[in-house]
Parts: sequence; C-alpha cells; structure tokens
Amino acid sequence: MRDILLPSVTRRRGGVRAAVAAATALLAALATSVAAQEARADAPAATTRSGAEPSGPTAGARWSDTAHGFASLAGGTTGGAGGKVVTVTDQAALKAYAGAPEPYIIRVEGTIEVEPFGSEIDVTSDKTIVGIGTTGEIVHGELHLGPGTSNVIIRNLTIRDSYVEGDWDGKTSDFDAIQMDTVDHVWIDHNRLTRMGDGLIDLRKDSRYVTVSYNRFENHNKAFGIGWTSNVKTQVTIDHNWFDGTKQRNPSADNCAYAHLYNNYLSAQVDDGDPVWTYGNYARGRTRMVIENSYYDGIQHPYQADATAELVQRGSVLKGTTGRHDTWGAAFDPRAFYAYRLDPASAVPALVTRFSGPQKTIGTNTTLDVPADYSTVQAAVDAVPAGNATEITIRLAPGTYREKVRVGRDRHHVTLLGTGRSRSDTLVVHDTPAGAPKPGGGTQGSWGSATVLVEGNDFTARNLTFSNDFDEAAVEIAGEQALAVKTTGDRLVFDDTAFLGNQDTLMVDTPQLTTRSRVYVHDSFVEGDVDFIYGRATAVIEDSVIKALSRGSDSNNGYITAASTWAGNPYGILISRSKVVSDAPAGSFHLGRPWHPGGEPRAVGQVLVRDTELPAAVKASPWTDMSGFSWRDARFAEYRNTGPGALLTPDRPQMTAPEAATHTTAHYLAGDDGWAPQRSR
Repeated sequence: MRDILLPSVTRRRGGVRAAVAAATALLAALATSVAAQEARADAPAATTRSGAEPSGPTAGARWSDTAHGFASLAGGTTGGAGGKVVTVTDQAALKAYAGAPEPYIIRVEGTIEVEPFGSEIDVTSDKTIVGIGTTGEIVHGELHLGPGTSNVIIRNLTIRDSYVEGDWDGKTSDFDAIQMDTVDHVWIDHNRLTRMGDGLIDLRKDSRYVTVSYNRFENHNKAFGIGWTSNVKTQVTIDHNWFDGTKQRNPSADNCAYAHLYNNYLSAQVDDGDPVWTYGNYARGRTRMVIENSYYDGIQHPYQADATAELVQRGSVLKGTTGRHDTWGAAFDPRAFYAYRLDPASAVPALVTRFSGPQKTIGTNTTLDVPADYSTVQAAVDAVPAGNATEITIRLAPGTYREKVRVGRDRHHVTLLGTGRSRSDTLVVHDTPAGAPKPGGGTQGSWGSATVLVEGNDFTARNLTFSNDFDEAAVEIAGEQALAVKTTGDRLVFDDTAFLGNQDTLMVDTPQLTTRSRVYVHDSFVEGDVDFIYGRATAVIEDSVIKALSRGSDSNNGYITAASTWAGNPYGILISRSKVVSDAPAGSFHLGRPWHPGGEPRAVGQVLVRDTELPAAVKASPWTDMSGFSWRDARFAEYRNTGPGALLTPDRPQMTAPEAATHTTAHYLAGDDGWAPQRSR
C-alpha cells in the first residue's frame, strides 16, 4: 500500500493483494456462510447469543456512534456528551478545549501541526475529539491522557509523523500517538496512526474499560502496547483494526485481566530478520486473551503467550504464517461481559481495509441526545457553536418537552429529530399567547409567543410535533395569536412534522421584507383557525394534511393563509398535492386573505393552492379582504384542485397550465443556489 520510510526495514508482502481479492467477494462473504478457508484454526467461530442485542456494529451498519465492548460497561463511555460543541483548526484551540475541566465535543478540522515537535496535547475527562470527515489531522504531536482521566472518545483522526530519523526503537524520543496512564472508559475508534516516535498507542498502568476499534496502525515498529503494571486490572476490546506494515505489539498485552481481540487484520508485517521481536498478538504476564475471527496474512508468530498467560484462539484465518501459534488455558468468555457480532474471518481483509481509519461520514454530523445528555431541548441547542458549519442532530427521546426553543440566527445546520415511532410520540409544547406580558413591559408578540423560533439557516425538523396549547376559548386576552412555530431562516425543512394551534399556528417569515427565506414542509400536519399559515417567506407545503378548525360559526370560521410576500418575490406560499380537512360547517372557511403588516404596501401576498383536495367547508368565494386591502390586488390562485370545496366561480382565479408550469415546488424553492430538498424524498 505504502512503502515504509524507516531505514533498513522491509515488509512482508501479500496483504494488499489479499485485501483487493477479498473486496470482490465481500458481499457474498457477508451474505453466506463461510466455506473452506485457506488455513483455519480448529475452533468454530462464535455467534451472537439468541436474543442478545449487539453492542458493536449491527447487520444494518458497519459501525455505531456508541461505544461498544468493554468501553460500554460500568456506565459506558460518552465522551463530551452534555458539553458544548466546538470546532478547532489550530493547536492553541485544541489544547485549550482538550484540557478544559468541563465536557466538550471537539471537532478537528484540517491539519494541526504541533510545536515543538513531539509535544503532548493533554486530554482531560469528559471529552470527545473527532475529526470532521477525513480532514482532521494531528501532526508531530501526541494526545496524552494522564492518571485519573475518564470518559474520553478519540475518533476519526489521523495522528502522524513524529518519527525521528534513526530512532527506530523510539529510545530517545517517547513520542506516542496516544498515551494513556491509569485511565478508564476510553473509546479509540476509526483513527489512522502512523510513523510516530515510539508507540502508536500506549495503554498503561491499570487502565480499564477501553475499546480500540476500526483503527489503522501503519508503517511502524511498536504499534500497540498494553501494560506496564504488575496488577491485573485492564479490560480492553480490540476489534476491526488493520495492522499494516508494523513490526511488533499488534498488540502486546501485559497483565491484562481481559483482552478480547476479534476481526482484526494483520498484513504486510515488517520483515527485518528479527526471529523474536517481530510478531503479531502477544499475551504476556498473567494476561487472559481471547482472539476470534481475525485474519493473519504472512505473519511471523501470529499469536503467542507466556507460560503464565492464557490465550484462546478460534475461527481465524492463517495465511502463510510461521513461528508461534500458542493457545492454552481457558482465558474468559467475552459474552459474559457484553454482546457482539462476529464477521466471518474470510471477509475481514475487505471489511477492515474499507472501513477502518477515518471515514467521510464520521464527524460531519454531531449527535446530541435529549434528555440523556442534555436536560432540555434548549440546552442542546445552546451547545451548538455560533456560526456552525457542519450538521448537528439533536435527538429527542419520546416524551413531552414543555419549553420554548430558540434556534438563533447564528445556529445553522441543526436538525431536531424525534426518535419515537411516530411524530405524536415527541411533543415540544408551550402555552404563550402574543398578548401575554413580557418582563420589562409590553407583550410577547409573535416572536415571544412562538413555542419554537428558528432564525438559523439549514434547519430540519423530523418526526416531531410542535404545539402552542394556549386555550383561546378559555382565556380572555387581547392578542390571542399563539404560534407553534415561527421561522425566519433560509433553507428550512419540516418533514413528518405536526404543527398544532389555533390562531397563527405556523408563521413562515423573513428577517426583513426584501430578504427571501425558503421553507419546505413535507408529509406533515398543520391545524388552526385564523391565519394559521402565514408570513412573507417562500414556503411549500406538500403531501400534507391541513386541518381548518371550527370556531363554532355558521358563516366565518377563519382563514387558512395570510401571506405578506414582498412584491419583488414571485413565490410566496404554495400548497401542493395536499388535503384540507375541516370540522367547520360548509361554506364557512376562507383559503386566505392578504396581510400587509403595518400597512406595508409592498407586501403583496402570493398564494397558490394546487392539486389539493378541498372540503365543503371552503367558501365558494374563498379569498377575502384584510385591513382595507383587497384580495384582488394580491396574487391568489388555484390550479386543478378537487373535492367538494373546489368549485369554479368568478371569485376563484385559476392558473393556466403554462402559468402552473412555472409555479412548481422546484420553482418556489430553487432560489439562486438551486436548493431542492424535495429531491431527497
């Protein structure tokens, strides 16, 4: 794959060729039982216990964003969950956040060159350090976890190049990639570690509850050492790692209470003629080691054990191996500690070469869990960094969240995701009307009444219900408007979302009259009575249900829309391929009226209702005047509607087919940047 750059050293060959060959058979290997393998050890491969929930990668995905193995035990490993999210691009910021006393999710973007050469970056407890996609690199420096450090996740980074020319054994420069002393609950996952000054990972001095998964250990002498203690306490899971072009410690485990190694791939071993200290896995001292379904390609001493250690090996592929193949003792049963799934050993080269090391999809979407890690939705939103440029998903467990949520104008790329089986399982609700007093005097107005306010761009909500449950019938107040959601941001998506309220349920707005903001509402439900879909944004409501609520009148129960579109914007509110339902009497509901906020003459509403089923509750003359402004001066139209409320009368402007061809979802949403969220459906 890459030639090692260290002096007087060559690698055993064949690993890359095997990986390429195995890649062509990957799907078949995963879908069927493993047939005859090139050279297989005696014991059969273990399988997940019936009914056990796998804690590692599942059948539907190659990996999970949750720590597995020993790192998942005794409370688990969550890293910086519950803390703020930050993005770092330089050494000073990385050092400050990694060493801070409070929790942080630290996203590393780009290459950080550490000075002086070989220096340590101290990492304290409750931290997640994750590279954004494949961009995050730490060069010439080490991540160091000192005694007592707990709950750390290090993911998706490249840590490289602190090798000192001529110091092959790292005797003069102890420049590791990651060094840990007396730590607990650490997950090291999907990193690439190469060409450091001493070890790639040193896990030392009674460290416990550690998982090392899907990493690449490359072009190095001492890859991964565990121990430096006379005690027998360390518990470590090591799975799906690729040891490629390394010499020794792949890993070596000294006095480990439990070392579980499975689905690892060892290839292209350094061949410098050393008959003893070139080896694969080594159980030293009183270690109890279990190896399962790994793949050893051309490895000298693939697995060996001291007489005082216990080593069980089962199900691995041995291709061209030589030297020691030690197994003795009972070791332990990993399934007594946690559930896991084994991949077939024959599939390991293809799987591990493809999925180990930094991945494009890791670190690009940070996940925050409510209430597991953040007690409220707002607390999770507050953890989003100002000016955020990568995806952050806030996952809401099923339940009712009685709070107001404000996604500020500098909080971008945020997704609120309900994790229940349906959108009704997760409810964000408050009960503030516009006329309610606010601290310092005055009333709340639309901004203050909204249960959820979205000012940031590129926001998404999915599988949720937003509600303002102010009871307008039970409370006498001037200002009964009670918004479930108000938006001013651009490129907003609401998918499988419900908006519940009465007057002014959903306000789609813009920061100012002449600014364009776009909102896409899909497969959703909106209910209300007066002006309950309104504002000056460009908004598409598609494949949705709109419920017009009765206020008990025989003649006028309300208005579905109240657009205030800027006259210079050809696209306001589009309701398409939807269904309007109502419990109001026949002929008692309007499709809409023109809203001119503050009498603004340049607010000339544009609404098109097309390809939508209308109930009998819709009036034969469905558009009406507002505040002295005639609906005939607005831009209201219908096209190809159906149902008992879709009458053709002189007071119902109909678009022509050529006009309708330029008033589609794509036209409304495209803007200048070609935004097309409907294509992802």
